[in-house]
Amino acid sequence: MTTITFREAAPGDEPQIEWFVRALAEYEALLHEVQATQADFAAALFGPTPACHALFAELDGETVGFALWFFNFSTFVGRAGLYVEDVFVLPSHRGHGVGRAIFSELARRAIAAGCQRMDWSVLDNNTPAVKFYGAIGARPQDEWTVQRLTGDALLAMAKGA
Repeated sequence: MTTITFREAAPGDEPQIEWFVRALAEYEALLHEVQATQADFAAALFGPTPACHALFAELDGETVGFALWFFNFSTFVGRAGLYVEDVFVLPSHRGHGVGRAIFSELARRAIAAGCQRMDWSVLDNNTPAVKFYGAIGARPQDEWTVQRLTGDALLAMAKGA
């Protein structure tokens, strides 16, 4: 029987974090959008005010999965929530419980931190992930639409335009 264990990301893991992020982006056909560097991950994860957290899933000592998350806040609930930014399991290790183990670990961390919920986004066309999320009890929030300001629109808004 194989055992899935977790290892906290630590300084020096930036190359592996970048690799997993790029692998996820490639899987989602969004590699062209990746701008983050190892220095960005070092600052975000290990700087004086960490903005996020990351872990690696290991199966018999081999790193086979990755998760990155941060805490948000719901004014409706009055509590923090755990927002899962990225989860990626190597294609060769999918279907063996690694993804479920990652989400279970993140759920334990959410509860330990007093969170009432976990949220994440998934591409509509990622049918395997949508099916998996339904199987673990997640429900789509169809009444909400993600909005984003970026690039020139973000700059214009910052200038009050």
